[in-house]
Amino acid sequence: MSGTSFRDSLIVILDTGRSSIRAGLGLHDLLKPPSIEILARVGLPKSLGTSSIDESAPDVDTQEGSSTSKPRSPPSVQNAKTTDYLVGTQLDDALAAGQDLAIYWPFATGDISDWVQAEALWKYCLFTALHLRRLQMESPVLLTLPSGFSRDAYERVCQLFFERLNVAAFGVLERPTAQFYAALTASSQLSGVIVDVDLEWTDITPIYDGFVLGGARTSVNVGMDDCKRYLAGLLRSNQTVMAALAEPGEGAPPPPADDVAQQAALEEFALQLWAEDHIKVLTEGEAGAAREAVELDANGDINIAAIVVAGREKAVIESGMRKKAARGNAAEQAKAREIEAKDLVEVQWRGKTVTVGKERHRFCEPLFDLAARGRKGKGKAKLPDLPLQVALGEAVSRAEVDQRSYMWQGLFVTGEITKHVRGLGAALQTRLNAYMVFSADQLNEVQPRVIRTLKIPEYFAEYREKGDGLASFLGASIVAKIAFNDSAGKNFVSKTDYASQGPRAVLGMSPSLL
Repeated sequence: MSGTSFRDSLIVILDTGRSSIRAGLGLHDLLKPPSIEILARVGLPKSLGTSSIDESAPDVDTQEGSSTSKPRSPPSVQNAKTTDYLVGTQLDDALAAGQDLAIYWPFATGDISDWVQAEALWKYCLFTALHLRRLQMESPVLLTLPSGFSRDAYERVCQLFFERLNVAAFGVLERPTAQFYAALTASSQLSGVIVDVDLEWTDITPIYDGFVLGGARTSVNVGMDDCKRYLAGLLRSNQTVMAALAEPGEGAPPPPADDVAQQAALEEFALQLWAEDHIKVLTEGEAGAAREAVELDANGDINIAAIVVAGREKAVIESGMRKKAARGNAAEQAKAREIEAKDLVEVQWRGKTVTVGKERHRFCEPLFDLAARGRKGKGKAKLPDLPLQVALGEAVSRAEVDQRSYMWQGLFVTGEITKHVRGLGAALQTRLNAYMVFSADQLNEVQPRVIRTLKIPEYFAEYREKGDGLASFLGASIVAKIAFNDSAGKNFVSKTDYASQGPRAVLGMSPSLL
């Protein structure tokens, strides 16, 4: 189809998710992580024609009175141009300055709710963040998109990139496919199921023999924001955290004026614990034990926070405890073992040293437990509200019977949350026993015997310490390195192809679009 190839240094990867966009220019022998990462949101000053928007609608985010970090999809804005929107650092600076803005997330629903907003985001990544020049554009672009886009949507995306962004060539890849490619090892396994945990939604995509099974795909209205809110609620019972919130240290923000501000501060602290790698995901049995431990705290049997506030013990970081030399006498050794067993961690927050216990490991509980999610906002849940393990089992069950056992051989959990939480796939695996066969008498060739979890291989050195959250970008980089260097292949649309066939040329890139 293409008849040309491109230098690796010119290739652009543009990874587009529900709530974030990652981009990078140039491929190398050791594939590098994205150089650009922004929230997939745009801001529009209300003075520029947003008066027609119903701000009481549940999908409209404004700077005042609602979170600007929550991915939602508001109604389209009439007559707005790409240059009217603030994106990336422009938007961050405007929000910090207190400008009166409406915030839009055009990819939040898993498709494109506003094409001008989508163009504004992609345009910013290419020409502002990556410093490419539109009139002298020599770069081919490989774009990833969520699964489920229609043929018309793919054609419109192709048209936008050639006619509005002037790319030298264009390729498109479904994100679950890219994520799956990133986790493949030397194994010939080409089937699996991708669990992509975003901020507000988790997308579950079964893959068989390298192809997305569109009829088996599903989404669950739960994500990292639910985990953040849940942990913030648990932290309210921690006396040291609440003391730091009420009386911040020197140079720290003032105490929250109301409950809304207090909740926002606690959610910020929950994210800090996540970002500093203080959280691990619990297996099903460990989660139950953690709940019991917190209940004992509440009943006063073991109140770790009260002990620390009273100054009777000094908490230390768990990892540090294991590295320290043995204490000088038996009494100090016993005390050190007791503190380590309680799994305490010291964190600097709001100008004070705050001690947090095992409650931090309950961060992921909303993914698996409906009771931990609380109530969602209006207009959110159009699908059944299910625990992640149940939704995953139902998605795989929609595949043909003889396909299911192959899918269970490639369970891959990815998404933003996995950048700082390891072992989420293993924790999910322990909750899927209901779908396994335990009796030898029941075994046959189509029934699953075991679940195999995947992760990004260790030999991708640049990704080793970054978790599995960048899988889509890595998988797209692998595909781009092959596709744009194969002049005889049909893996991208060149300008010549576009001139002769128009936007429909993109449909030949994937059998699912034919």
